Amino acid sequence: MKNYFKTFWAFALIIGFTVSSFAQDSAKTSLTLGKIEPYCMEVTYDKTSHLIFPTAIRYVDLGSEYLIAGKAEDAENVLRVKASIKEFESETNFSVITDDGRFYSFNVHYSSSPEVLSYDLLTMQKTVDKASGNDVLFEELGNNSPSLAGLLLETIYKNDKRIVKHIGSKSFGIQFILKGIYIHNGKYYFHTELVNRTNVPFQIDFINFKIVDKKIAKRTVVQERPMVPLRTYKPLGEIGGKTTEQNVFLLDQFTIADDKVLLIEIFEKNGGRNQMFQVENSDLIKSRLITDMHLKF
Repeated sequence: MKNYFKTFWAFALIIGFTVSSFAQDSAKTSLTLGKIEPYCMEVTYDKTSHLIFPTAIRYVDLGSEYLIAGKAEDAENVLRVKASIKEFESETNFSVITDDGRFYSFNVHYSSSPEVLSYDLLTMQKTVDKASGNDVLFEELGNNSPSLAGLLLETIYKNDKRIVKHIGSKSFGIQFILKGIYIHNGKYYFHTELVNRTNVPFQIDFINFKIVDKKIAKRTVVQERPMVPLRTYKPLGEIGGKTTEQNVFLLDQFTIADDKVLLIEIFEKNGGRNQMFQVENSDLIKSRLITDMHLKF
């Protein structure tokens, strides 16, 4: 009987040790699988390093007081980094999140004479194949991956198909049309086109999306409900003479009552060739569905 108990407890200890080891190994494995490989770079005190990201910078976290960093003036996607003290010995780090949801990690060492002072992150991604994964979810996009949203914006833009053919405006040699409305995971994608048939460039000041009463003449500020785009495929800029430009805007999903319309307005900077058109609820509910990264045409 004593030998039986000895055998039982020995077996139990072996099982317990095995399970514990397996649990620890599993934890190590899962963390290893999720590891984000950092980029390595050198900084110095007397010179500034510049990192050019594919999209605008949203967040920067410095690992220590050895570094100072900031976005370059008038360049939302360029980060300036340099050492705040000379000859620091220990390794430090910093992290960056961009508007497309990418997360970047950097390990930093001090060098009195860095070999490289300017980095193009898009080129680096393609070179080392780091373009997959590392997505950060932003509150305004809900469960939509920023990189997926960006890819859908790009796909709609490049396909450039007109599926809505009755909505638009034209005056002063400028034509502003709605080419399509798409929907994916609780978000609308509005595909627009601006045609400048004159020789005078059209400088876009801003664009408005707002829900108003159909009887526009009676509307007030209280009766207007602005809809702010979450993303825009291309920055609003200048449409040259005899030129056509398109764009895609990402908005939260919504519906409107029959006595209201979605008013989309585009304004010319220092000019009066403003354009606008209306979208009714009957148009919204006919939005084309996007599934599995393919557009249903």
